[in-house]
Amino acid sequence: MSFVPNDYEQMSITDPIYSFSERQKRFLKNSWAIYFAEHVFPKIDEAPFAVLYSDKASRPNTPVNVILGALLLKEYHGLSDDGILNALIFDPRFQVALHTTSFQEQPLSDRSLGRFRERCGQYLEETGTDLLKEAIESVSGEMAAMMKIDGSLRRMDSAMISANIKRMSRLELLYTCVANLVKEIRKQEKELPEELLHYAEPDDRNRVIYHNRSEDTVERIKTVLRDAQTLKACCGSDYDESSNYILLCRVLKEQTVTEEDGTVRLREKGEGMTADILQNPADPEATFREKAGKQNVGYTANLTESVGEEGAGIVTSYQFEQNTYSDSQFLKDEITEMGEQETTVTVITDGAYASSENTDLAAQNNISLVHTNLTGRDSADILADFKFTEDGTKVIQCAGGYAPRSCSYSRKNGQCTVSFDRTVCENCPYFEECNPKVNKRTCRKTVSLTGKRRAEQQRFRSTDEFSRMTKIRNGVESLPSILRRKYHVDHIPARGKRRKSFFFGCKVGALNFQKFCSYQQRMEKSALLSTEG
Repeated sequence: MSFVPNDYEQMSITDPIYSFSERQKRFLKNSWAIYFAEHVFPKIDEAPFAVLYSDKASRPNTPVNVILGALLLKEYHGLSDDGILNALIFDPRFQVALHTTSFQEQPLSDRSLGRFRERCGQYLEETGTDLLKEAIESVSGEMAAMMKIDGSLRRMDSAMISANIKRMSRLELLYTCVANLVKEIRKQEKELPEELLHYAEPDDRNRVIYHNRSEDTVERIKTVLRDAQTLKACCGSDYDESSNYILLCRVLKEQTVTEEDGTVRLREKGEGMTADILQNPADPEATFREKAGKQNVGYTANLTESVGEEGAGIVTSYQFEQNTYSDSQFLKDEITEMGEQETTVTVITDGAYASSENTDLAAQNNISLVHTNLTGRDSADILADFKFTEDGTKVIQCAGGYAPRSCSYSRKNGQCTVSFDRTVCENCPYFEECNPKVNKRTCRKTVSLTGKRRAEQQRFRSTDEFSRMTKIRNGVESLPSILRRKYHVDHIPARGKRRKSFFFGCKVGALNFQKFCSYQQRMEKSALLSTEG
């Protein structure tokens, strides 16, 4: 299949839309379809997706901008793949939105979207380039520009995304890995020891896992572990490429310990049970995390929303990772991707994103970080008035304006120990607040650049500007709720980080289109009221 740009963006003179009645045209003009057709669809760039298709002359591809537009509208309306196909065939609004009213046959088929997802996924695995993410962020940037959002003010929040898989007990997890591999071997009609054959029986799972008393669970786990070891020995090197064999080896490594006498037992708490161990063979990439008192098995997403003067916002950047990914790392990635800014960009986050490394990196790129709450101990307010060298290895001046007599720097903890003449310190108006350690001839104090910055942030928190920033930051916290309630991100019909990330990106694009429609309607209403006035 070769890549051919879509040249059906303009309607022909025989287009069916011209036969609409005046009433139909009036309703169409006030619908979402016109906003999408006039402002969003023309901004979809097909060119980057040419790499997904053959460079040899062959059957032309389904138009990429139609596929991408359909993916956004599918999430916007909460439709399935079949639902968006039927809507495009029978609903003129979808045809208008995707500029397909002039097509003799609508270009999508029942396999178009699935094949496109797979092409994008394979390209991501091979090159590390996420074409869909680039396209969504590009279109979102265009919508932000039309909403007069310049990106100089951004706010950030993260959200846990459920893997939509069953929470398994250790018995169920071990049993499932053994049973899956047994069934695979049986399909290939290879011999297995008789004690393993029951794993391939339809009702065996219920008998082993559910039809037993709780006090029998320990013994059943021991039995499954012995069977797992037997099965692993039977496989040898014949199944090294089998995903079921790999998962069996993984669960044995993560869940068990081999004693000196060769016996195998389950790991206890504190024996290396980390958050990234296998949770369910159906989604091997899903990880465990507890945050804000809530447990989550799955993934985490980070949203960066650019905000305009009127409070309107568009998600101009997003990330999707395993849920062991920290908020601080999300911010570091975002700053790195933004690069050096010509004019200062303010990014508002909560305290979970804060770190001295991020503060330094942001300063190097002309980015101002504002954290609306801080974790950890407070710093003494007076530290904000100390002056350091740029690298923080030397104190230039104390709060009273005096240069230290000596200064030593510890690379281990990033702290400076400074000493001043005792007479100087005792006559300083900040002596009581500074509270140095008084020796016979000198006064000593240990300070750090990190402490100074924290003190500056604490001082900033009492200003009117910080209060305004806090109110702006609060707006981004509604996004995870909207994505859950309207776009059902916890029930994405896919497994694995790559596949779920594709659906999540489309949902972010749909959310932005929802925001764009609301903005356009407000502007039109405002223009109408001013005309009537």
